[in-house]
Amino acid sequence: MKERLSSLNIEMVTLPAGLIAMRDDRIGRVWSVQMESFELATTPITQQAYEAVTGGKPSAFEGADCPVESVSWFDAVQFCNQLSETCGLEPVYLVRDQEVRLKQMSSSPGFRLPSEAEWEYACRAGTREARYGKLGDIAWYRKNAAGRSQPVGLKGPNAWGLHDMLGNVWEWCSDQYDPEVYGLYRVFRGGGWADDERGCLASNRRRSHPTFTIDDLGFRIARSLPS
Repeated sequence: MKERLSSLNIEMVTLPAGLIAMRDDRIGRVWSVQMESFELATTPITQQAYEAVTGGKPSAFEGADCPVESVSWFDAVQFCNQLSETCGLEPVYLVRDQEVRLKQMSSSPGFRLPSEAEWEYACRAGTREARYGKLGDIAWYRKNAAGRSQPVGLKGPNAWGLHDMLGNVWEWCSDQYDPEVYGLYRVFRGGGWADDERGCLASNRRRSHPTFTIDDLGFRIARSLPS
């Protein structure tokens, strides 16, 4: 597995267990999630890695080291399954047409999208700040991105070694946003190259249908640790 990830320039880091306080200002809900230790990619998945695993080149902007974008939630899930298979791991997702079921995360060793709580927990890296540094130092956004995505890993990381958690591209998460109101809509987080400062916050939540694609929306991968 390590050799395959290395060939794709994917680096995973192990994040510690902990507690994250979540909130949804839309409905005034506040809740806490106890996090188990898990692995997360240090950058969004690049175009080079996506093409090597799937054979696809969906991105609007060219650049092997730029984040893959213009990918749907379904595309991201399929990437995770294909990467798991090439690494000799059991895939996490059961996919049939437009139906996707997630196996119990704690017992599935394959790659997956992070949960929304995992994403925010990783972005904050043990702090309660809205950002993990001065925005221009840590993120590609409207003022400095020159109207497009930029190579991953060039901006400063957070305290846990994660780059581009804010800016560059929004990132799909595994969760449905609000099934009772929005049905299949999935969450994405983090802000992108086209966003102003207020779009690049650890707490920002957006949503769309899992078939949605746009040129500032990509993903990074996670993996549960054996229990």
